[in-house]
Formats: sequence, C-alpha cells, structure tokens
Amino acid sequence: MKKPDIYKLEGESREAGAKSADSLRKELRVPAVLYGPKVKENVHFSVLESDIEKILSSSETKLQELSVNGTTYNTLLKNVEFDPVTDRPLHADFYVLDPKTPVKLKIPVRLNGTPRGVIDGGGRIFQTLRIVRIKVMPEIIPAQFELDVSDLDIGDSLHVSELDMEGIDPLDDPRRTIVTVAPPKSEALFTTAIEPDEEELLEGEEAEGEVAEGEEGAAEAEAAEGEESKEAKEE
Repeated sequence: MKKPDIYKLEGESREAGAKSADSLRKELRVPAVLYGPKVKENVHFSVLESDIEKILSSSETKLQELSVNGTTYNTLLKNVEFDPVTDRPLHADFYVLDPKTPVKLKIPVRLNGTPRGVIDGGGRIFQTLRIVRIKVMPEIIPAQFELDVSDLDIGDSLHVSELDMEGIDPLDDPRRTIVTVAPPKSEALFTTAIEPDEEELLEGEEAEGEVAEGEEGAAEAEAAEGEESKEAKEE
C-alpha cells in the first residue's frame, strides 16, 4: 500500500460570486472553497490552474498542504468541476482533514507483473474493478492499492478481500473481482461454440426418455382397458 505524496499549494483569498470567479478564470486561476468538520466557516480562495492539473496528473490519491492568508491546512482535493467544452477546471473543493474523523474515498488499484497464464498459456488479463471505495482515518490514507498478478494462471482471479486493508474499512463487497485471467480468445470461442450443442444433445436425450415413458404408460393403459372390456363381455 503506497502512501500519498503531499503537494504544497499556495491559495489567494477571494470574494465569493460569479463575477469574481469569471475574472479569476481569465487569469488562469481556479475559484475554490475550503471546508471540513473543524472549519467553522468556509474559506473562499483561488489556486493556479496549473496546480490543479499537476495534482490530477496521475491517477493516485494526493494530499495538499494548503496555505491561505498565513494559515496552513492539511487538505484533500475532494472535487473538481470541469468545463464540458474546454475541459478546463472551473471550480475546486478542498476538504480539511481532521485527525480524529474518518473520510470516505475512492482509491485506484494498480496491477503489478504479468500473469503466468498470459505468458505460458496465452491467456488474457481483465481488470474489472479499477477503483475501490473505503472509509479510513487521515493518517493511513493510501495513494493507491497494488496487486501482484504474476502468479495468476488461466481461470484465476483476485478480489477486494485480497487487498492490503489493515486499519481500513472497505465499502465495496470483499467478494468483488478486481482482476481475472481468461483463456485465449480462440479457445474461448471454441468453448462457446460447442457447449450449447452438448446441452441441446443432453436435453434431447432427456426428452426422448420422457416420450418413451409416456408411450409405455399409454400401452399399459390400453392393455388394462382391454382386460376390463373382456371381463365385462364375459359377465
């Protein structure tokens, strides 16, 4: 489990409002707000657009040491709003971490190594879950989770329960699959093609057996009716 990097950030106080925000964006600054469980009143400030882009440049959790008006806060970039056309950041939310208050986060999962089933058997690796949700105390926030997939063979899988989550509460089902190694594509297609035929053949054999039992029952019924008719005539 990798620890997050700490990014030092300088913020400038600002007035709340749309006009102020538009002016800041023209100066390539991003309007932002600071809040948290121990913050009595939200702090409105701005940061450089380039700083936001650096924080978001890699898919792992980062913490920020943010200074505004001479006060330094330990924060987490909680949310960023983007322009739907230009994809530039429009607004950012920073959450002030409290050492005694757990936070809910989404943490990326990174795979290390190449599965044995891919190297030796020509299998295919599929990562079905790239982000896991957790509840964690600030002091042990992970940057990302790492899984070694080198020993996986064809048909093997790894699940949420196999992540290193000491002291962390997972919010996803521990049984959820993160990564699996599937057979080679040609083998998978061949299996898919023959399995339905085998099932149909089996169903056909069962159906024939049911018909035979029905015919046998009908024959017995006819014989019984014949005997009853014969006895009636003799009487």
